[in-house]
Amino acid sequence: MTPAEGILWSRIKNRQLGYKFKRQYGVGKYIVDFYCSALKIAVEIDGGGHYEESSIVKDIKRTEYLNQFGIKVIRYTNLDIKNKLNSVLQHLKNICDESTRPHPSPLLVKERE
Repeated sequence: MTPAEGILWSRIKNRQLGYKFKRQYGVGKYIVDFYCSALKIAVEIDGGGHYEESSIVKDIKRTEYLNQFGIKVIRYTNLDIKNKLNSVLQHLKNICDESTRPHPSPLLVKERE
């Protein structure tokens, strides 16, 4: 694990956000940094190398691949983890909480319009 991954892991392991995350989880041909199988959420921590054009293209392909399995990919930077950890944790918790809420049927939404 990178230092940023270690910091985040120390705050999300053991269901600290209310959801079980696994680290270094394999999905097909990729390994995601953290994964919540119950919600199908992958969390990726991106370092400086992820901002080079070739890496951006690879990350887009990786995300598209994971999305094919219904996996939502959330990305944070090393700097986000180091400088705004509480905001990252709140953001991730909000995404997880939103993923557990029942969504209205499209038919019900259409009837309300």
